[in-house]
Amino acid sequence: MPRLFALIPAAGSGSRMGAERPKQYLPLAGKPVLYHALRNLCRHTAIDKVMVVLAADDTFFAQYDWREFGARLMPLYCGGQLRADSVFNGLLAARDEIDADDWVLVHDAVRPCLALETLERLIETLRPEPTGGLLALPVVDTLKHADADNYVLSTEAREHLWQAQTPQMFRYRLLLEALRASGRATATDEASAIERMGLRPKLVPGDSRNLKVTYPQDLALAETLLRGMERL
Repeated sequence: MPRLFALIPAAGSGSRMGAERPKQYLPLAGKPVLYHALRNLCRHTAIDKVMVVLAADDTFFAQYDWREFGARLMPLYCGGQLRADSVFNGLLAARDEIDADDWVLVHDAVRPCLALETLERLIETLRPEPTGGLLALPVVDTLKHADADNYVLSTEAREHLWQAQTPQMFRYRLLLEALRASGRATATDEASAIERMGLRPKLVPGDSRNLKVTYPQDLALAETLLRGMERL
């Protein structure tokens, strides 16, 4: 059976936070945001290894104690300017560890509230799939299309629209070739690169708690969610 690996691109600067350090290192429930994203993957017994792709000049990672994750955590100092570059560079750096048909789960460094049952649903749904897929949520809010000055041009139909989350799970060789061929500057996520190969990733129902920390107010919400999940 193909093995499972996880990869977390964590080379971003998090400029929208306006903080003194990248948002993956901001404190959340006594730990950096990145810790929570790593823990959710490292504690899943089916995942062989979790690779975290860091900027070549990252000085923050070494300031924290990651020993609880042991040898399952592999830091790779090869991050690129864009998310897709970091994923591509990480896949190349780990090529001696992973076989062509093994699965790679790419997860955002700033999604700290991934529930184990959601991760398990993704893995079990996609194992028999030929291509792979991703966690996502059906869009429930009304969508507005605006002009450059933020005036509404139209209301968009939301039927069959989904909001992408992570992890996104694809075969190692397929994902590597998709990112190589897609033009990584325009690949906003792994699924979009796969789609450009004419393939159809499967959408797996996600969880609204699996939020992406983007703005300062998201940290307080994430801490509330983590506390609630720990009590379950």
